[in-house]
Amino acid sequence: MHRFYADERGVNGEVAYLCEEDARHATRVLRMKTGENCELFADGRRFSGEIASIGDGEVAVRITGEMPSTEANLRITLYQGLPKADKMELIVQKSVELGACAVVPVAMSRCVVQLDQKDGRKKQERWQKIAREACKQSGRCEMMQVTEPISFKQLLSRLPEHGAAIVPWEDARGYSLARFHKEHPDVTDLAIVIGPEGGMSEDEIARMKDVSCRSVTLGPRILRTETAGLCAMSALFCLYGDME
Repeated sequence: MHRFYADERGVNGEVAYLCEEDARHATRVLRMKTGENCELFADGRRFSGEIASIGDGEVAVRITGEMPSTEANLRITLYQGLPKADKMELIVQKSVELGACAVVPVAMSRCVVQLDQKDGRKKQERWQKIAREACKQSGRCEMMQVTEPISFKQLLSRLPEHGAAIVPWEDARGYSLARFHKEHPDVTDLAIVIGPEGGMSEDEIARMKDVSCRSVTLGPRILRTETAGLCAMSALFCLYGDME
């Protein structure tokens, strides 16, 4: 069944309208007709519906029922040290599929990639497009946001805004995700910080600890930057019951 997002009007009674991009895709690419069934995401909720009318560039959907949400109870924001090449695209796509609520690229001291404001904005637009397509494919009720890259200083100011924050680090010992879960069984808003290919400096780790970000181990093997965040999210969603 085709999946679409409603526009900013949301659901009004039993009717919603597809956002401009989805309306264009439904009519010009899929060539959908009135009466055809579809799945609709609006206001963070998931509905079944059917095409009610097509005209003047708008596609109206009649809501036929509400479906269970696909969103995780644990809201994870992944702060990802900027990686090389197309690794960020993979990280964004898979973060959507796993259930992250946001991905925030971070410029760290050992990042090989350095983006100015213009390049950062262009990359963000590309990453957000990838996130959007992944959201539709995986049936996400909410659009996962990918922000423009931020500085390490900005990261330090944002971490305390979350319910808890962790940083997987190859030199961390004795504090696992299972132990974190045991000590924080009710956390609902979690930040995960992942370093770039070159890792994170001891100074960066110390500065994050100063704002209550706890270093954790992901086991005895060193994971690549594009693996570490996805591994941590998968384990945490499992521990917090979001994969049942």
